[in-house]
Amino acid sequence: MAAVGALALAGTTAFPARLSAQAVTFTVTIEDASGAAIAAAVVKNAAGQVLGSTDSDGRLTLSCISLCNLRVQAPGFQGRSVQLNSAATLRLEPAATEQVTVTAYRSPLGMLESPATTRLLTQANLTSTAAVTLDGQLRQLPGVELFRRSSSLVANPTSQGISLRGLGSTSASRTLVTQDDVPLNDPLGGWIHWQEQPEQAVASVELVRGGASDLYGSSAMGGVVNVVSARPATAGSELKSSDGMEGTFDDSLLAEAKRGPWGVLAAGGLLGTGGFIQEAPSQRGPVDVNSDVHSQNGMLLAEHDRGPLRVLVRGSGFNEDRGNGTPYQINGTRLYRYATGGDWQGPRAGTLGVRLYGADESFHQTFSSISNLPSTANPGCSYRCGEVPTRYSVVPDNELGAAAHWNQPLGAGLLVVAGADVHDVRIWDREQTYGSTAALMNLHDHQRDSAAYVEALWLRKAWTVTASGRLDWFQNFDGQLLIGNGAGWSEGPVQPVEFGQHVFDPRLGVSRKIWNHWAVSASGFRAFRAPTPNELYRSTQVGNKLTLANGTLLSERATGWETGVATEWRWGVIRTSYFLTQVNRPIVAVTTCPACSPILLKRDNLGQIESRGVAVDFQLSPRRWLAVDVGYQYALATVTRGPQDAGNWIPEVAHNMAALNVRAYRAKLGTLSLQSRLSGIQYDDDANLFMLHGYFRLDAYASHEFGKRVEVFTAGENLFNRQIEVSKTPTTTLAMPRVARVGFTVRVGGTGK
Repeated sequence: MAAVGALALAGTTAFPARLSAQAVTFTVTIEDASGAAIAAAVVKNAAGQVLGSTDSDGRLTLSCISLCNLRVQAPGFQGRSVQLNSAATLRLEPAATEQVTVTAYRSPLGMLESPATTRLLTQANLTSTAAVTLDGQLRQLPGVELFRRSSSLVANPTSQGISLRGLGSTSASRTLVTQDDVPLNDPLGGWIHWQEQPEQAVASVELVRGGASDLYGSSAMGGVVNVVSARPATAGSELKSSDGMEGTFDDSLLAEAKRGPWGVLAAGGLLGTGGFIQEAPSQRGPVDVNSDVHSQNGMLLAEHDRGPLRVLVRGSGFNEDRGNGTPYQINGTRLYRYATGGDWQGPRAGTLGVRLYGADESFHQTFSSISNLPSTANPGCSYRCGEVPTRYSVVPDNELGAAAHWNQPLGAGLLVVAGADVHDVRIWDREQTYGSTAALMNLHDHQRDSAAYVEALWLRKAWTVTASGRLDWFQNFDGQLLIGNGAGWSEGPVQPVEFGQHVFDPRLGVSRKIWNHWAVSASGFRAFRAPTPNELYRSTQVGNKLTLANGTLLSERATGWETGVATEWRWGVIRTSYFLTQVNRPIVAVTTCPACSPILLKRDNLGQIESRGVAVDFQLSPRRWLAVDVGYQYALATVTRGPQDAGNWIPEVAHNMAALNVRAYRAKLGTLSLQSRLSGIQYDDDANLFMLHGYFRLDAYASHEFGKRVEVFTAGENLFNRQIEVSKTPTTTLAMPRVARVGFTVRVGGTGK
């Protein structure tokens, strides 16, 4: 979500046309504590007159006579008064509530002005949580859940799709994850590599709830999660290391340098766990071993930032190896990303952003069937005695993309945004199946999504009106399928189904401020998600459930709306909303043979699913040193139309979810934070035969600084050691037990992180 110029949003007041000879002109840059630019920060003079607002790079050019007495304010940050007569960079500290402006509409809006429900997790939120992975940190917010309840530390990649607004997911996400206009959803299956980003290179995470395909295209049906990267701001380095129970470790290093307009930032880390046996103790057998992961990540960013132009180059690498619960069931991922582009501040407060990006990935996975027959190694065994290999697959893929967006204020209250992007994906799937149906498969598939969008944002006194629309042209083409056996290719080449779709997704939002502290809002949207190559052509297996592919799948189409009331005071903000989203032709895994071993499912376009409910967010600061974040979501998520399962709950979606997070900070004592999560019952299958019980989980984090350079911390997850049910396939698997870690952070130089 690229922030764009906000001069029009603030209703810029111009300086007199003619300035005296003693006038001084200079540029002030406003940043947060991590060095990230703060857009739409308001700068006033000593008389309280608004001099202007910062652009997307946090800059504002000022003219004043002699010494300037300025007051800088931005939503979610503490105000700052300064005296300046030359260019300077100012950093603002977060307000106690840590509520900041986010870019829900590719343009910055305050909480009371935004018709959409938006949340932001600052670096303080992320680093003071017990979870070591990004998905665990996002679970501070109610309604945020992966396809299954397990952490990405021990979850098979095919269950790491993210769900928002009670829409659920399959292996693919119905939520888009981005980083600086670059999509992070896996091109093969749509799942997320939650350990891909070096943790110290993440400045914050923005989250928009509700369909956003009008600006972001496919997969943004439930919302958008934007990872905001840190930028080089000074010279220094930071080392962070921790170890704990179950062989869990988290080691990371960041180094940055800044010299004039040039900046470089490098970060990387090691993250993993020795894991645990996920099968419930009463259902384990000799075949069961720990589910574990060992991953490495790295990122290098170089930028040149001078005058109206910023140019950047970024490259990253990610590697992981996973054990999925038996000796043979493993998978691995190797992923390289690269991106370049620039941001230009044009005349009359317009801005242009361009990104070119790509990725190369190799994914491999093995599958097996579990045997209950005794073996030579286990002659007395009668349950989960061993495994028989069934399939091995290697999937290389690559993606290329480009995005450009331009915004231009037109007058004091109108902002127009226009953009276009293209995303191209190619996969090659090479599979070997074993047993009586031994076969070879060699698949190539090509997908492309080209789009253009436009948005208009109008502010008039207490009113904010947004209207946007996007036209996507999605293509699945140039496919080839070869099927053979040990003697050679027996079939092929077979041409998979080719199809193309033109999809138009509009959105309209209205917000009305009432006095200074209240606002009401409403918005409606259309959204879509295109089927992934994994859903179209690859079968997947988790436990004893085998899900077959379906090459005739069509894209999902969603229609939804929400309305809400928000209030903002010095002690905090409260927002409540009612939402409804209907998804037509949802891609779901339908059970076709419940008595088979393995249980057979097949992906299909069901008739319709619907999620309606209420979401409430409290972000309170009863004391300057205390922040309380409370959230609740009720989602009546059911199948409303279809040949089967009508009236059933959407799989993997609980109707009730709540979260309570408390964070206290005293400079002399340190930080103490508690994160608690409550979830009601949910079902693991479309037929609602396998119920997963509700759970309560409590995590804690505490840290203490010794001077400015050394910090020690401890963290505990699932402190009550609850047995949280993750799936029933049909054997019950459990989430991670209690895990405690201790660690330290050492800072050298002026990172200030």
